[in-house]
Amino acid sequence: MNMPTWPVQDAKARFSELLDTCMAQGPQMVTKRGAEAAVLVPVAQWRHMQTLARPSLKALLMSDQGRGEMVLPERGVDPYRPAVARE
Repeated sequence: MNMPTWPVQDAKARFSELLDTCMAQGPQMVTKRGAEAAVLVPVAQWRHMQTLARPSLKALLMSDQGRGEMVLPERGVDPYRPAVARE
């Protein structure tokens, strides 16, 4: 995606123009010493990106991926997991 680029000095000096351009044309890249530093994005696009990046509860529950390792201490070692009496 080739978006308009603003050097940080111009972005600071003409922030209102940068904001208006962002709202009218979409994301705007801000560079610092020639390197990409930040992107100004319209709030509607930001919210949309946030919802796409966060899986729903249903998607998490239906996923076949592990949800992490449960490490349980051995019985009798943890005071909350007493040893089991064997007969």
